[in-house]
Amino acid sequence: MKKFTIVLSSIIFVILISCSVQSVVADHLKPGEGIYKDYGDVILATTQDSEWQVILQIILRTSDGQLINVTESFGTAAYIPHEITDHVFDTLMGEKEIITIDNIKYEKIQYTYTPTLEHRFMGLYPIFSEYYDLDFKSTPEAREQMQKQKDYSMWKIHYCATFEGHGFSCIPIFQDLVPTMTLEQHDVITHQWTILRILN
Repeated sequence: MKKFTIVLSSIIFVILISCSVQSVVADHLKPGEGIYKDYGDVILATTQDSEWQVILQIILRTSDGQLINVTESFGTAAYIPHEITDHVFDTLMGEKEIITIDNIKYEKIQYTYTPTLEHRFMGLYPIFSEYYDLDFKSTPEAREQMQKQKDYSMWKIHYCATFEGHGFSCIPIFQDLVPTMTLEQHDVITHQWTILRILN
């Protein structure tokens, strides 16, 4: 328990130090809405009737590769209505292809991610971090202190940076709600994000 406390304290200390670094990413990059509401919550919009469509497929396997479950979610996603979302889509998510659905042209990206136990435990799924790698190094004792099973229903793609007036934080660029699932400590979960943006 003592080693787990030390590891967790170290993570918090690094985050607090990072908050003191001068911001290079402004909240308001263009006129209109920013990234944050008045009290520090991120402004999110649903993908319904927007330029974005997000489909999340979750594949759950045992540690030895046996399939447990496949879940797919469509129509329950949210995103940040800000140009930072376009930036993540354009630069961090991989190769785009152009597809046509119902006579509408979309840019399509497929992004696959397998979060570590530490990322699942912290609820943090970074696609980018401005200052340091957010891979948590934990001791075997700390890993034992993590919950043996935990329920999950919301998955996210985080962008971690310093935002003017808000310090260092990890914001959920995309998030999706799936039916609740219980994961054991050694289960392996893979996210297959399919993200479409209407081509102008």
